[in-house]
Amino acid sequence: MTRRTVALLGSTGSIGTQALDVIERNPHLFEVTALAAGGSDPAAVAAQAAATRPAIVAVANADAVDAVRAALSAAGVTGVDVTGGPRAVADAAGCGADVVLNGITGSVGLRPTLAALAAGSTLALANKESLVAGGALVKAALKRPDQIVPVDSEHSALAQALRSGARSEVRRLVLTASGGAFRGRSRAELAHVTVEQALQHPNWDMGPVVTINSASLVNKALEVIEAHWLFDMPYSQIDVVVHPQSIVHSMVEFVDGSTIAQASPPDMRLPIAWGIGWPDRVADAAPGLDWTTASAWQFEPVDDDAFPAIALARDAAAASDLHPAVFNAANEQCVAAFVAGRLPFLAIVDTVRAVVEEYATPGDVSLEVVDAAESWARAHADAVIAAR
Repeated sequence: MTRRTVALLGSTGSIGTQALDVIERNPHLFEVTALAAGGSDPAAVAAQAAATRPAIVAVANADAVDAVRAALSAAGVTGVDVTGGPRAVADAAGCGADVVLNGITGSVGLRPTLAALAAGSTLALANKESLVAGGALVKAALKRPDQIVPVDSEHSALAQALRSGARSEVRRLVLTASGGAFRGRSRAELAHVTVEQALQHPNWDMGPVVTINSASLVNKALEVIEAHWLFDMPYSQIDVVVHPQSIVHSMVEFVDGSTIAQASPPDMRLPIAWGIGWPDRVADAAPGLDWTTASAWQFEPVDDDAFPAIALARDAAAASDLHPAVFNAANEQCVAAFVAGRLPFLAIVDTVRAVVEEYATPGDVSLEVVDAAESWARAHADAVIAAR
């Protein structure tokens, strides 16, 4: 593998910090040229910049620029171009790095995704909302078929398993889901769960939004939409199965009845390394499985009554290319309300359903239309929440 430059978006988040671990252990393979973060932790940004010496540091919050500059100065980091605001993050994504790792959470990651593609960079994509909100835009922006490499563990697994045969030989994709914090509970048992309980994921160390989305299975719903856009697969050929151990990350079933699965411990450093190193593998990116110890792997169907998010996402995707953007934006508002104590857990998906069902598609997809759909969805979700 030749040494490549990396622009890292969402550097202080879960994906970003694990990516830096991979990069710092492989300085002969990777060089960080740009860091982008929200800006809420200037000291963390400065520490990352001191370790990697990027040319660019971008912070989404323009008000945090002075604090980041002061932290960089205190850390002895000089000669860095520090910029602020949402456009600064997109500019960092479009800096022309060999690889752009988009580890931003939320649909704000769409513009940086488009900027990275426009610059011709390989996009290691962990921001699933880019495809959920603007899948048609992202696909139209591709300069080559292999420009996006998925970083979500499930889609990384699918991409690896798809190497086992021709696309015409694929019968279906099977996404695995851990089941989140509330696997096995009935709908009635979910009526009074707390934020603290929802944040207790059994296997993965993720940010709060993704962890709560995992508890509601919204995260898996978004991943079904993501898989559709990544692999050009009809929704009817994308299934979900609950796998509590999070060892098998997803599977591809071929027409002859053979199923190829990718298995590894639940450690995001492996799909991150595959994403930034593609098409090569990074040696010792993460520990492998211990085959000397007895273990059992369990698979079970999704309980659509207790966790209706996946079925709702399929309905949204069938309605139009814009309905998934509405689904995602409404969910972001609902999760924020749940965390703030203004919305019970079960009402997250119930409110999203109400918003999705009220949305009327305005026409062709464009960045402005996506923005308008998201703004409408957030306002409508807020109104539904306030009316409860």
